[in-house]
Amino acid sequence: MSNNSKPKKQLYLQIADKVLEIIESRGLKAHDPVPSEGELAKLFGVSRMTSKLALEQLVERGIVYRLPRRGTFLSGTRQEDRARMTEIPAQPPADKKENKMIALIIPHMTDYTSRIISAVEHEVRKHGYDLILRISKDEEDQGRCLQTLAEMGVSGIILFPLGSKSCSNQVFKLKMEKIPSVIIDRVFYEIPIDCVYHDHFQGSYDMAKYLISKGHREIGFSSNVIENITSRGERYQGYIQALLDHGIPVKSEYIHFRTSSIKPGHVHQYDAEQGEFIRNNPDMTAVMCADDQVAIATLFSALHMNISVPETLSIVGFSDTYLSALTPVPLTTVRQDTDKLAAAAVELLMKRVRQSKEQHITVKIQTQIIERKSVLDRSVSP
Repeated sequence: MSNNSKPKKQLYLQIADKVLEIIESRGLKAHDPVPSEGELAKLFGVSRMTSKLALEQLVERGIVYRLPRRGTFLSGTRQEDRARMTEIPAQPPADKKENKMIALIIPHMTDYTSRIISAVEHEVRKHGYDLILRISKDEEDQGRCLQTLAEMGVSGIILFPLGSKSCSNQVFKLKMEKIPSVIIDRVFYEIPIDCVYHDHFQGSYDMAKYLISKGHREIGFSSNVIENITSRGERYQGYIQALLDHGIPVKSEYIHFRTSSIKPGHVHQYDAEQGEFIRNNPDMTAVMCADDQVAIATLFSALHMNISVPETLSIVGFSDTYLSALTPVPLTTVRQDTDKLAAAAVELLMKRVRQSKEQHITVKIQTQIIERKSVLDRSVSP
């Protein structure tokens, strides 16, 4: 191979060149539609994401423009000027007034998300912006929320996704349409976009280490279904790593992933799945739960079975929700600081609103163990 050979262009850049060839060969005029992402994907045998990146590359060059729900069109720039514009990104109209609104999209209303809403609203007002709140019901509704907010011309969006898998297309759309956006409580490794989230791995690792320091060796783990949610997966990984680092065998029978999520209104009742998990593992001295809902359901189930907490079974949670301090045995848990999360997310979003050109940033917010009454210290001799 020759040392002078040029590196091969990335695939989406190759497709962008093909689109230029189509524009020329078809003799398209200003404001004529160009092939859609789906058409390009079929025509060249690539993914829709690749064709989206190709069209976005042409948008950045000022060669095409996009209209929500209508498609992509050839810009009104004269043909002889287009080559020059490949080096000059399109600039927004100078007379466009800034819409002083920041949108927050959350998937549900819980104690945790309500604290996020309050903290974000407080931070947004510091910067002279108003907050618009949307609660998305499902993936489709989340997409509609994003579309509506984009059409409203909000200055930026803070998005708490439903889950990393279901949200990937919506996150990609935010990036493609160049809406200043920050993802909270999740991290996306496959898409370069700003994310602010709690360090779930370290929080879980620290909790497992805390239980070990209290003399526990038979430590279980229980979680709602992971469903491609990075936070739950990282909490599980933190538990596993802590056991391995302390020379404690990982027992598969001590690991429990629920077949369905616990409903918030039923956490104070006996739960058959949690009851069976406890009953099948009588040697467990502690259970780490991936969130407070599971921990509270486990606590009530154990008490229903006449298993004393923490004398027989220690139980810990994650999130430090309002209810965790009000259970019959106040719950030791991992606190996620929503004030710090909101402050970091809004500050990062404001940088993007001010046209910061930095590479995408991932911010981890540290967690804190809150000790209450649900853990027995077995390291202390009777």
